[in-house]
Amino acid sequence: MVAGIVDVAPAAASTALPGALPIPASAADRDTLEPRGALPDAGWALPGGAPPIEGLTGYRWPLARPRITLPFGPTPWGSRIVAGQRFHDGLDMATFCGDRVVAAHDGTVLAAGRRYDDVMGWVGDLTEYYRRLDEKKLWATLPIIVVIDDGNGFRSVYAHFSKVVVRVGQVVRAGDLLGHEGMTGRASGCHLHYGLFSPFETAEFAIDPAVVKRMKVPRSELARVDPQLVLPPRPKAPPKATASPSPSAMP
Repeated sequence: MVAGIVDVAPAAASTALPGALPIPASAADRDTLEPRGALPDAGWALPGGAPPIEGLTGYRWPLARPRITLPFGPTPWGSRIVAGQRFHDGLDMATFCGDRVVAAHDGTVLAAGRRYDDVMGWVGDLTEYYRRLDEKKLWATLPIIVVIDDGNGFRSVYAHFSKVVVRVGQVVRAGDLLGHEGMTGRASGCHLHYGLFSPFETAEFAIDPAVVKRMKVPRSELARVDPQLVLPPRPKAPPKATASPSPSAMP
């Protein structure tokens, strides 16, 4: 078990991932919320759940020699709720504003820009969320994000770019340039939020009720996994900080 993360219930243990909570009975019929089976990585899915994370290979760090500014797991900064605790659903890392952000794994770009939520693993209807963004003209306040189908049953999420250089449908290789480190969205310093999840996951992370009320997002998302479980040993960081670390404030 990953430190600081609760075990899943025995009935869900065969399909849930480290850090995941059992799917609530009220959302058991996921097909009515998020259609499955037509995704390009569907062939990798185990029946009823995500592929085992232990089998994932080919990952690299998306920033060269980064500092970890906020790890995956329980934290007062988190907007997710896991086992009753605030939780950060990705890994924040920083080098300097404008640094190169590269693909952590081979894959196909599913989203690039500020219109990414359809491929982020929300559990529920996004209609009210999109209506709020349109009516209040809030699209420009969102972070610039790239979501990539890694071709192995998982998706990589890269957030807070200053700009991106890839487009939807583009095939990338690990190490290819995606864009440049920035602080778009709710961030007080340049950094990269890197998340990893499977669209076939059967467990969920709850969203802070205050965030749900304010932003009109669904009440949960598909559970994420700790990216450091698949990344190689972290490259050595530079001796002096060149950017102010900032925790993510992903919606």
